[in-house]
Amino acid sequence: MNDLVKLDNGKYYPPKSFSERAWIKSFAEYKAMYDRSINDPEGFWAEVASQFYWQKKWDKVWEYNYDVRKGPISIKWFIGGKTNITYNCLDRHLATRGDQRAIIWEGNDPSESRVFTYRQLHEQVCKFANVLKGLGVKKGDRVSIFMPMIPELAIARRACARIGAVHSVVFGGFSADSLKDRILDSQCKVLLTANGTFRGKKPVGLKETADKAMEGCLAEGHKVTHCVVVRRVDDLPTRMEAGRDQWWEDLMANASPVCEPEWMDAEDVLFVLYTSGSTGKPKGAVHTVGGYMV
Repeated sequence: MNDLVKLDNGKYYPPKSFSERAWIKSFAEYKAMYDRSINDPEGFWAEVASQFYWQKKWDKVWEYNYDVRKGPISIKWFIGGKTNITYNCLDRHLATRGDQRAIIWEGNDPSESRVFTYRQLHEQVCKFANVLKGLGVKKGDRVSIFMPMIPELAIARRACARIGAVHSVVFGGFSADSLKDRILDSQCKVLLTANGTFRGKKPVGLKETADKAMEGCLAEGHKVTHCVVVRRVDDLPTRMEAGRDQWWEDLMANASPVCEPEWMDAEDVLFVLYTSGSTGKPKGAVHTVGGYMV
């Protein structure tokens, strides 16, 4: 804040050296972009989408119906296009940014931190994508992620996207029943979790909640076939069910760091994010590959 200039009207303006490096350098530039997005949406979004890598370019930018008299309300983006979001996040940057930092993570304790370069993150994503494949996960299968805010969460999401699996992130503070409901609705076959997490400096078990949720699913006729557990809290007693539960670190130890991306249709499902359920049954909001990426 020291190098910002404060004006009498209470507005702050960044130094010129900062503005010159920004993607959008001024409010005027932002306003011009916004106006074009309203006046020429097809051309605007085609231009934005062209900044990404497409294994096959789209045939049509969008197709929509907002009139219930003409049929169901719908919108589709980049129809006919094929891409992979992890290729755009990671692979295409390796040649020029491979050794730059992609993730800087800091735990509750500021002394606990981890850094991943693009190259390191790419390797971890490919390894865990192969772990998922080894567990029988394939394109279109659903994977629930019930984790604290740790790097493995980001790795898991990208690994799912790399092989075309649909992931569903569930807030790590939810109850076993809330997790169960979301697993049942999405019919997830694999659950990714951690043995515990921290609230302040206090370790809190997470696997017990996951266990109760999986037991609840089984009671209602749905079996979670695999549960992968990150050892987030050292020396925390953790029940592991033989044949179902495996440690993340053990599976990653011998996983190959090479995994080619699954080329996805732009309208393929990327992930499902559920509403809180505070006013009724949680509703799964579906996000597709192309529209979410752009």
